[in-house]
Amino acid sequence: MPKRIDIPVSGMTCASCATAVEKALKGLNGVVSANVNLATERASIEFIPGMVDFDDFKKAIDAAGYKASPITEGLMDREKEEREKEYRDLKKRFLVSLILTIPIVIGSIIHIPVISNWLLLFILATPVQFWAGLRFYRAAWSALKHMTTNMNTLIAVGTTSAYAYSILATFLPGIFIKGGLRPDVYFDTSSVIITLILLGRLLEAKAKGRTSEAIRHLMGLQAKVARIQRDGQDKEIPIAEVVVGDIVIMRPGERIPVDGDIVNGYSTIDESMLTGESLPVEKSMGDKVFGGTVNKAGSFKLKALRIGKETALAQIIRLVEEAQGSKAPIQRLADKVASIFVPSVISIAVITFIMWFIFGPRPSFTLAMMNFIAVLIIACPCALGLATPTAIMVGTGKAAERGILIRDAEALELAHRIQTVVLDKTGTITKGEPEVIDVYATGDITEKDAIALAASAERVSEHPLGHAIVRMAKERGLVLDEPDRFTAISGGGIKAALSGREIFIGNETLMSKEGIDISPLSGYAKQVSEGARTPVFMAIDNEIKALFAIADTIKEGSIDAIKGLKAMGIEVSMLTGDHKKTAEAITRMVGVDRFFAEVHPAEKAEVVKSLKAEGKITAMVGDGINDAPALAEADVGIAIGTGTDIAMEASDITLIKGDLRSVAEAIRLSRLTLKTIKQNLFWAFFYNVVGIPVAAGLLYPFGGPLLNPMIASAAMAFSSVSVVSNSLRLREKLL
Repeated sequence: MPKRIDIPVSGMTCASCATAVEKALKGLNGVVSANVNLATERASIEFIPGMVDFDDFKKAIDAAGYKASPITEGLMDREKEEREKEYRDLKKRFLVSLILTIPIVIGSIIHIPVISNWLLLFILATPVQFWAGLRFYRAAWSALKHMTTNMNTLIAVGTTSAYAYSILATFLPGIFIKGGLRPDVYFDTSSVIITLILLGRLLEAKAKGRTSEAIRHLMGLQAKVARIQRDGQDKEIPIAEVVVGDIVIMRPGERIPVDGDIVNGYSTIDESMLTGESLPVEKSMGDKVFGGTVNKAGSFKLKALRIGKETALAQIIRLVEEAQGSKAPIQRLADKVASIFVPSVISIAVITFIMWFIFGPRPSFTLAMMNFIAVLIIACPCALGLATPTAIMVGTGKAAERGILIRDAEALELAHRIQTVVLDKTGTITKGEPEVIDVYATGDITEKDAIALAASAERVSEHPLGHAIVRMAKERGLVLDEPDRFTAISGGGIKAALSGREIFIGNETLMSKEGIDISPLSGYAKQVSEGARTPVFMAIDNEIKALFAIADTIKEGSIDAIKGLKAMGIEVSMLTGDHKKTAEAITRMVGVDRFFAEVHPAEKAEVVKSLKAEGKITAMVGDGINDAPALAEADVGIAIGTGTDIAMEASDITLIKGDLRSVAEAIRLSRLTLKTIKQNLFWAFFYNVVGIPVAAGLLYPFGGPLLNPMIASAAMAFSSVSVVSNSLRLREKLL
């Protein structure tokens, strides 16, 4: 059975780097698949245990010129420290480079004694070239050792060309004079290029850090310590030392450390980290609570049932990490381009140099070199590599904060194409818990007495409709008696003896079988049936006395959710096991386009399959457990549930808070994310398609300008920053 592992990879700077690491991993025997994410700087590997392991992955990544790290406890903290360290180093090198570059530029543009001296410019440019730009040389050399190229190769070759040309002009000007050329220096070109690219990397590092805020926020919700009862004593221990079965003591204002059941006490819990809902939820003995949520008002004790990686929060973090590290199908085009990008750019740059040197105007060598450098510098595979993963990181992270868990990037991409949504009725559109909506009593018995008698008779019943009557009586504070005798009648109802009276409670078939005349309440019964409610009769000593209208009530927000989906141009269908008349009534109430009635659980997948056969991208929305076959059959399976019952394994998208309105929200999120990815990819491709020919001087024969390499470096540096910034705009759109 294949396993999956995520490995942090450092040293990657562009899409070509990610492609090289991915190729190295896929070449290992035993690796089923490998995805390398430039934005998260992680490799997600599916492999067969026994054939390959972490040491093999590390060797392959190291051999490709990059560094792999094992995943250990405190990984997020360590990665954050590494990012901060990298940012500080970038900032230091940028500032030193900037301070040295300013006088170089001034001395190159304006003739100022001493400052404009070429020897001084050489002295100032050298640390910029080889200290500030050291990272580019290291990465380029590492790629060269493995017969590959990347973004750093372009930067190293381009800036070194300008720097080396300037050294020749400074120390051996006679070479140029003999050739009929006027010697000149371009220390400002190489220095400005390095400074601007460092600035771009600095801004990019800061922006990339913001894209992972959601996962860091989720990690920060985990409690660090727990107060437990052991050996008759209360003690505070690290969260890692809590074991299943421990009794955890909670006080007001504390964050709950583990998942468990309340065994004593009462409180209100802020579960917004799970559901996205701001209102606290009341909890008492027997109720489930989840690690990471906050105890608001009361004190209670809970029994630890799930700890560490088994908690709902840990599962959410794992799912978000996997989604952020996955690769969307739309990324494949960018990957194909990235694999041939750098060699193609170097080829174009060489051709540009040759053409300008042979056919260009004087000074042809200088113009050839400047255009050669401009082509190398303006090319930017970084933007291609960041276009998709940054948007996915922001989209899935923001979704998790709002109680929407997306399994992977493929599900996120497919969701924006959904044309029809199939809703399971029970537990999705409705609450899944029958309620007594109304009570009709005959003239010689009051409504209160009818409820008390029926609830007393149903007290030991296992039927959901009986539970609804008992629950209503308890809510009204009625005193219930124990039945003297109780018999459950299969498919019909119950028979009970209570204080000398014989009571029948059930459907019309049972009443008819017992010879009981229901005509006094038949008019009410017809109204109840037409209103998508179930009529339940009660007879006392073979005389009809009351009618209970029981229904699985519509969830709050279901009608608005269906309206929202239809407003998005999505067809909405309903699946139900109820008979056609009930389904028709519910259809009228909630406004679905069509329904499929009397569908058994095993037949739900067939209905989904029939809708897919109509050529529609279909989403199935259900509870994620009973509807698992239908969820798996749908193009996109969406599970509705809360806490540990979210059935992540059965669905592509899980709506933790159980609100049907989240379906439309998830689709809207998918559409916005895909729109952002397409914008990013368009500008990344468009930038290179237009920028490289301009840098090569294609417009010059038609009276157009030549592109100064310094302007090219500024454009390249800010192209990837603009892509990441556009992805971050999603955070505002998804508020």
